[in-house]
Amino acid sequence: MSALDNLPVVVIGAGPVGLAAAAHLHERGLAFLVLEAGDSAGAAVRQWGHVRVFSPWRYDVDPAARRILDDAGWVAPDPEALPTGAELADGYLQPLAELPAIKSHLRYGTRVEAISRLGLDRLRTAGRETTPFLIRLTGGEELLARAVIDASGTWGTPNVLGASGLPARGEADVTAYLEHALPDVLGQARPRFAGRHTLVVGAGHSAANTLLSLAELAESTPGTEVTWAIRSASPSRTYGGGDADALPARGALGSRLRAHVDAGRIRLLTGFSVHALTPTDGRVTVVVRHGDGSDEQVTVDRIVAATGFRPDHSITAELRLDLDPVMDATRALAPLIDPNEHSCGTVPPHGVDELTHPETGYYAVGMKSYGRAPTFLMATGYEQVRSVVAALAGDWNAARDVQLDLPETGVCNSNPDDSATDESCCGPTPATEPTGRGLATGISGGLLAAPLNPVTLDAAPADGQTGGCCGS
Repeated sequence: MSALDNLPVVVIGAGPVGLAAAAHLHERGLAFLVLEAGDSAGAAVRQWGHVRVFSPWRYDVDPAARRILDDAGWVAPDPEALPTGAELADGYLQPLAELPAIKSHLRYGTRVEAISRLGLDRLRTAGRETTPFLIRLTGGEELLARAVIDASGTWGTPNVLGASGLPARGEADVTAYLEHALPDVLGQARPRFAGRHTLVVGAGHSAANTLLSLAELAESTPGTEVTWAIRSASPSRTYGGGDADALPARGALGSRLRAHVDAGRIRLLTGFSVHALTPTDGRVTVVVRHGDGSDEQVTVDRIVAATGFRPDHSITAELRLDLDPVMDATRALAPLIDPNEHSCGTVPPHGVDELTHPETGYYAVGMKSYGRAPTFLMATGYEQVRSVVAALAGDWNAARDVQLDLPETGVCNSNPDDSATDESCCGPTPATEPTGRGLATGISGGLLAAPLNPVTLDAAPADGQTGGCCGS
């Protein structure tokens, strides 16, 4: 027996995928410790708790977690009901975290600062695979582990508004006017949006949810204006497949959004690339730069940056990671999740082999494993950790028997880590989209039966206003 066998597997993050990993580790009889930076299970999920996901409960619960919950007498929700983020956290994640099999191995308020090997930096090779991982926490405490399952996600590192992947000029100066993905427009954040003009940047499900909430607010609150900005020439990928979608709630999302745009309740601006942002008399002016170098601008009260997220690999700087230079995922996984080629419904099942780095024993799973690709779904994350844990237990037949049962058009996680790339958010949209493609967050069959005539920067609308923006 190796000295490593006496150490726990450390799981970073107590969200859906991190707690699924804990459930599988428990079933395999492997020692584990879950570290969660927040003060409750699903802390990041709770930050978009007001949003109702479009995947029913039967796709939202990990099988191993379901088994140990059932053994404890858990009353499962209606498998066809659509939970909100808060219901997902309160009705599933917290009960799972409170089980004795999990609770005694879970630490809240614990943030990981860095991961290395005990006594070895990244340059040292000899004995590396048999040396414990060293996990340093904020505050200086250090832990040892036989392996690390990093399910910390990407919620804390949103993409910037600047179209080149860099912050737009002045972006740091307008934080008082800037909201990140999925603000609670109809609830806690209502005073910030009621009676004001809001610009929503992005073309993913996060943008669509926020736009629908703003349109509802505008119906009841005079003076509330809604502008939607995308970089592409058409919103067809956001509108998705409508009635053809295997998940009705997802298809309805795009259909409702299109109806608001067609009726003029949401003003659509296309061909936008954010160049600069400037505070202007209590508002913010957004300067947009065209491909030909010309500039235009629009002034609004609030900006919602629904431009996706990216992983933070800084805690693993002393580990040997082999990251694809485009996706920020492993080189084996990157071509399978590239949003230029895949929606979440077309990403093939994958497991430990595709998630393995040169640093033996370290696995990024869940949304973080996808890097900048927005094609992640919860069910895929659950299968990832099942495969990884099987490998850690030495059951390689099970680890490599990777399977995933999804509806025809795929079921995406409504985690707001969507639209994380230029292509999915605001990139060029092909003239036709084959079935199974569409918005990179999983909307399939993205074309409309009839084209929409969008407002562009080159043709001012009837009210004389021009301008807008789009981020990456």
